[in-house]
Amino acid sequence: MQHKQVSRNALTGAMIISMFMWGLSWPSGKILTRYCSAVNFAVYRYLIVVATVFLLLSILKTGAKVRKAGILYVLGSGILLALYSYLFFIGLKNGSPGAGGVLVTTLNPIMAYIIGIILNRKLPSKNEAAGLVLGIIAGSFLLKVWSNTGSVTDSGNLYFLLAAITWAAMSKMTSKGGLYGSSLGFSLWQYLVTLLCLLPLTDFAEMKTALHLKDAIFWVNIIFSSAIVTALATTIYFYSTTRLGAEKASSYIFLVPLAAAVSSWFLLGEKIQPHTLIGGVLGILAVYTINKKPKLVRVPLSETGEKT
Repeated sequence: MQHKQVSRNALTGAMIISMFMWGLSWPSGKILTRYCSAVNFAVYRYLIVVATVFLLLSILKTGAKVRKAGILYVLGSGILLALYSYLFFIGLKNGSPGAGGVLVTTLNPIMAYIIGIILNRKLPSKNEAAGLVLGIIAGSFLLKVWSNTGSVTDSGNLYFLLAAITWAAMSKMTSKGGLYGSSLGFSLWQYLVTLLCLLPLTDFAEMKTALHLKDAIFWVNIIFSSAIVTALATTIYFYSTTRLGAEKASSYIFLVPLAAAVSSWFLLGEKIQPHTLIGGVLGILAVYTINKKPKLVRVPLSETGEKT
């Protein structure tokens, strides 16, 4: 996938679809918790993801080679992705799943910008700063902080905060490392490193039981969350970090909670609450504001044609 082949508009459309897929993965993941533990679910997912990306590389005849300078980025981003998965699952176990999920998606873009400020020594533009404020307000509505203070400050949600920091750092690494090879090739090695990191935590007895399951709901959801959500949607996200930068790419994550609410209503019959709708709309405005191109200031010309 060459950068010049993808226009900015096409990339924006792909990112919106990818965030919708991420949102759809929430109810899908909720269904899968009936069948397996969170860590094992991650291992199943990355096994299928590695196989899917390898198949895509074969079909598209894209090389999987990563230049030597990118190897450290592959290892670093793969380890951080594994750490993110582990922290997120521990947060689900010890914190509030609903609040935690929204907390992570709200904090991811904010943490990405904070890391960008530290590393680049550059403050956000006015549009980016306004969008981040809108994102924080959106998250407050989605979390319904005025009545759910307890769930937000739950000690288990410290893991979600650490997960958000880890994701932001990982996004920064993929934005740099993805330049040393094709996006799919880089992702293949990154996912493989993640899988190898998670394998020691696997309950192989549970895995053996899962392999003999004949329940279509389990297999449809595990394949969807792996082949579609991670292998395609997440790889598009990683590619976008190389084009847009980790900060702007992370801003699209503000769209995920609304997509999750709509898909949960459609698939699980969960009602969409007014505060969710307001937070979701504010999240869309946040993404638009952050990614809006700044207005060009016209400099008046003198009669001689020179700038005044």
